Amino acid sequence: MKKITILSLVLLVSMSTFAQKWSLDKSHSKVSFSVVHMLLSDVEGSFKKVDATITSSKDDFSDAVFELTADVSSINTDNDMRDNHLKSPDFFDAAKFPTITFKSTSVQKVDAKKFKINGDLTLHGITKPITLDATLNGTGVNPRSNKKLAGFKVVGNIKRSDFELGKTPTAVVSDEIELKANGEFVKD
Repeated sequence: MKKITILSLVLLVSMSTFAQKWSLDKSHSKVSFSVVHMLLSDVEGSFKKVDATITSSKDDFSDAVFELTADVSSINTDNDMRDNHLKSPDFFDAAKFPTITFKSTSVQKVDAKKFKINGDLTLHGITKPITLDATLNGTGVNPRSNKKLAGFKVVGNIKRSDFELGKTPTAVVSDEIELKANGEFVKD
């Protein structure tokens, strides 16, 4: 009887530490970027086809693993000519490098709702470590599905030269790219 009780306790404790997966609600999420054009104005774009997940065994997401994949051919800057140029070998080379991926390697909780997410970004066939700032906007329950929700805002900066992304002079297109993502996630 004692063995059964101990075994039951071990199983109960181990079940509470299983990681749970959260999937991106694509209709309530966006991944975008911004560059400075001609040292004058911000030009923004986004990726229309994105998928992301969060895996975490803790409710506060302090042990979370964030993963994202974006389809390069879905780039959209509201200008077809520019979008086609960005997909060409001059920049993203979508035919050769069709996806952008990110996978976190660690998450540091800064305060109750702020995190530093360290991870590997693969862009244009090059993988580099980056750090992103994340804010947990909140959690809740969808009244229609009764599924748990979590919303995150993530921002960061990368250099296009680090990923050999275009040889256009920085006076025309800035080297620094501002990344922005707003994601609503549904607990599976």
